[in-house]
Amino acid sequence: MKQLNEFLIPILGLKLGKHQFEYQINNTFFDHFDYREFDHSDIKVKVVLEKKPSFLELSFKHSGTIHVPCDVTGEEFDLPLKGKINLVVQFGEQFNDDNEELLILPHGEHQLDVSQYIYEMIVLSIPYRKEHPGIKSGTLQTPALDTLKALSVSAPSTEEQQTIDPRWDKLKQLLTDK
Repeated sequence: MKQLNEFLIPILGLKLGKHQFEYQINNTFFDHFDYREFDHSDIKVKVVLEKKPSFLELSFKHSGTIHVPCDVTGEEFDLPLKGKINLVVQFGEQFNDDNEELLILPHGEHQLDVSQYIYEMIVLSIPYRKEHPGIKSGTLQTPALDTLKALSVSAPSTEEQQTIDPRWDKLKQLLTDK
């Protein structure tokens, strides 16, 4: 995978203090990671980097939407996403990213690639089960639901219940007379 230059933060020339970076993420970003789980994405990512004398603190936040099919009905909808992660960057002898909250860069490193952290933060914020919001509220109108309603068996009306053979009532009474 090639590096995405817009996600390289030059850390060598930064002054001490807070620095903000903003990125607009769409499907071309996910194409670099061969991730094609949704049709369209529109996500805004904010990165706050605080440079301190011996280490860096990074705070990542994202919010936006992805266009996905509903796992229940198959209808396409925009799923809102939101999330955040924190990362501490220290300098050491060799590169080490074994810990998800701590990154160790070699002493001579002059830039930091944040694309992998943005990718992981967004992908991990996608829920396992994606349900259309209209399902819970009962406002979802689709041709599939209309067909299901037309084919469903309705409960017997009160008039049909009155025409039931009276022998069934005697049998039901045996169950309750124990």
